Amino acid sequence: MSDLTLPAAQEEDTVWVKKASWIDRVPRPIAMALLFVAFITLWQLATSNGLVSPIVLPTPWRTAQDIVFVGQNLLSGTYMLSAFLITAQEVAWGFVIAVVLGAVLGILVGETAFGERAVMPYIVAIDTMPKIAFAPLFVAWLGFGISSKVALAAFVSIFPVIVGTAAGLHAADNNARMLFQSIGASRLQTLIRLKIPAGLPHFFTGVKIASVSVVAGAIAAEFLGGGKGFGELIRVAASQLDTPRVFSLILYLSLLGSLMYGLVIWAQRRLVFWHKSTAAEQAER
Repeated sequence: MSDLTLPAAQEEDTVWVKKASWIDRVPRPIAMALLFVAFITLWQLATSNGLVSPIVLPTPWRTAQDIVFVGQNLLSGTYMLSAFLITAQEVAWGFVIAVVLGAVLGILVGETAFGERAVMPYIVAIDTMPKIAFAPLFVAWLGFGISSKVALAAFVSIFPVIVGTAAGLHAADNNARMLFQSIGASRLQTLIRLKIPAGLPHFFTGVKIASVSVVAGAIAAEFLGGGKGFGELIRVAASQLDTPRVFSLILYLSLLGSLMYGLVIWAQRRLVFWHKSTAAEQAER
């Protein structure tokens, strides 16, 4: 009777291994550069062939010129720098308030039955509402100054922090919970030494979302409630059909959002270096 068992080496050879396609093997910088060139090419073709009006969509060269112009104004310290600093201040304060207050509410929701049963339904109900529609209310309550912009920026970005914090408190291992109970740890000690450290990856997930949405909240508040920041400059440029200026200002706002996101990533790598997701991100880079 013949032996139908394959040798171990032959068994390994028969295992189907999925090979990465050529597009997946392209290095990230090259892939990003190629995608950018393709985007600019399509943009140029759309404007040069008259498919889109220059008033609606300016040429890439005209937009690049305005980007340089805005950058020079920011470096020279003119009114654009003052407007940018005002928006940055609104974003920074809104982000800090969202993180601190969101963490407190997240702990209340994730750690107490009262928070889960009584507070969480109201948080979910408010989160389903169009938050930008609250801008006139914040202006009526806090005036046309910076306070209303900070309040709306925090209001827009606080909900991911609440959810991330509450979810993180439930991420602790059950065996670790039992160990803390067996050694007589108090509820506060378990929270500080076990649940909060174990929940930091979830917390930072919410904070990363908040770092991006806070910029949108501040700009929306300037659109609807006046102000002296970049949102006001965009509104004026749009009213004058100066689309290159609108694109330029939006680009620098995206740099502000990227800076906020980068700071959160930096903090996560310093505080949650032990987590596998953080290690994977570092390995990819």
